[in-house]
Amino acid sequence: MVTTRRTTAAVVGGGPAGVVLGLLLARAGVAVEAVERHDDFNRDFRGDTVHASTIRLLDELGLGDAFRALPQSRLDDLSLPMPDGSRLLLGDFSRLTPPYDHVAMVPQWDFLDLLATAARAEPSFTMTTGTAATGVIVENGVVTGVHLAPRDGRGERAELRADVVVACDGRGSTVRDAAGLRPVASPVPFDTWWFRLPRREDDQASALVPAFADGDVLLSFPRPEYHQVAYFAPKGSDARLRAEGVAAFRARVARLRPDFADRVDAIASMDDVHVLDVRMDRLRRWWRPGLLCIGDAAHAMSPAGGVGINLAVQDAVAAATVLGPALTAGRVGAGLDRDLARVQRRRTPPTVVVQAAQAVLHRVVFERAFDGRLADGPPLLPVLLARFVPPARGLYARGVAFGPLPEHAPGWARR
Repeated sequence: MVTTRRTTAAVVGGGPAGVVLGLLLARAGVAVEAVERHDDFNRDFRGDTVHASTIRLLDELGLGDAFRALPQSRLDDLSLPMPDGSRLLLGDFSRLTPPYDHVAMVPQWDFLDLLATAARAEPSFTMTTGTAATGVIVENGVVTGVHLAPRDGRGERAELRADVVVACDGRGSTVRDAAGLRPVASPVPFDTWWFRLPRREDDQASALVPAFADGDVLLSFPRPEYHQVAYFAPKGSDARLRAEGVAAFRARVARLRPDFADRVDAIASMDDVHVLDVRMDRLRRWWRPGLLCIGDAAHAMSPAGGVGINLAVQDAVAAATVLGPALTAGRVGAGLDRDLARVQRRRTPPTVVVQAAQAVLHRVVFERAFDGRLADGPPLLPVLLARFVPPARGLYARGVAFGPLPEHAPGWARR
């Protein structure tokens, strides 16, 4: 048996883009149902960096104090290691205006719980969990809803009819694929292996410094109780790393970070090391009548720069700013086409700029590191700028903290 229900906006995916969009549309008075295939947000190794642009947005939404009460650590600068053991300060967030002078590192489940709680306080917002979108409903060329099924396979299937469907279901978006939209991929030279290591009280907590040695790259993110660690290696290396075994992997980590040598035994087996198949792609067209894709569903980002959450949030704000008034004015179906196209026009330029910057990082940092060419230090230009043009540190910090064309909350969503 298939049941049918109706809403104005069906938001598929309960990640940062989906929950922010649902919250903002609900504050516009739009009936929203968000659908998330998992039962909760509690999943490891998701992006946890919340940049200044998002912190400012939370303040505009009246959620800043609640966000700052979450367990978190701060990133106050961005540095690169030098051959003599010193650090080259590239980005100095202290040059930015407080309170937006840092990047916060917050477990994503806490961040999403905060947003979802605020959204549920709006009478027109509903969130359905443990339910997957399995396809789209198309009538006369217009997407008019989504097919739903319980994630565990038990229970009734349903149709969720809507005036607009927004795909926020990630880089492997089921909704996007069902609608016939195909992203164009760009080459990425590496994959990422995530794991945790214990944190000591005297561990450094305010700087993010990558480590390079013998073609290996490692980056650690301090959390209140542990280090979330990313190991980077050339794409397609997973089988080789696992065949080498956990002892060899521990040795790689200890060589890159000698200060972690006393705790690498926390990696009990290679089952504790989780590989991410890194992708970078972008849709040529983010929409079709009745459907819009945002966040990773529209543009999968490399982890370089840690900007995925924040670009997705900015997409959601832009989408809500455009669609909120359109939906409350009663525009539906093909009548929304111009609005959907406006969202893409507004968010394509920052997406292109960020992905271009990530491609440069891939070439000048990761590819050079894998070839062993970083042994003599980072490329000359950033070294000269950071050492002899101090304002460049502030410009770089601002670029990371806010990104290109950051969005503000629309007036009707502010509290």
